[in-house]
Amino acid sequence: MHDANPIMKNVEYTFLSEQDYLALEARSPVRHEYIAGEIYAMTGASIRHNVIALNIATALRAHLRGTPCRALIEGVKLRLRKEKSYFYPDVMVTCEPRLLELDAEQQIVEDPILVVEVLSPTTEGIDRREKLRAYRTLPGLREYMMVSQDACRVEVHRRRGEVGWTLTTYEPGDVVALASVELELPIADIYFESGVAANAAGDEI
Repeated sequence: MHDANPIMKNVEYTFLSEQDYLALEARSPVRHEYIAGEIYAMTGASIRHNVIALNIATALRAHLRGTPCRALIEGVKLRLRKEKSYFYPDVMVTCEPRLLELDAEQQIVEDPILVVEVLSPTTEGIDRREKLRAYRTLPGLREYMMVSQDACRVEVHRRRGEVGWTLTTYEPGDVVALASVELELPIADIYFESGVAANAAGDEI
């Protein structure tokens, strides 16, 4: 009599400390996100994803010039102490005083006021669930912005004092209001040269 499943594989999960994760990440050619002891390899982004993220980061950088705040894009880690996790947001803005003077060793942000994730088929689930929940634990975070890469749709989760969060959705022709940085950003600017229709008539920009 043969076993119905003749080949069995034991799967081992290795839990890493934060120190071990940071040491691994420093020498790894592939970036990993870290969630409470487990690591997850990050896949490469599409060119459209990259264009959209760069459009947002460029607009934020220009808007924040001359202020104590900085716009940072992708390869910078965000540490969530309460969640014991590290993520690589697509774009974020921080006004941390310790980052006013940058040196070559600084690579971690802990107190952003705005976090942006550009959604893709492989990341949308975690961006909407795990990351949304985790980002809300950041005491200084004022807004979490999720941007579709396949349709003109931007969702902004905005903190409302101590009472919770509200969700505002923006579509073609709208102007995205980012209260955290006092910026009104036309949605067409977010999708510029991405191939996604972003004006009210639905024509490509």
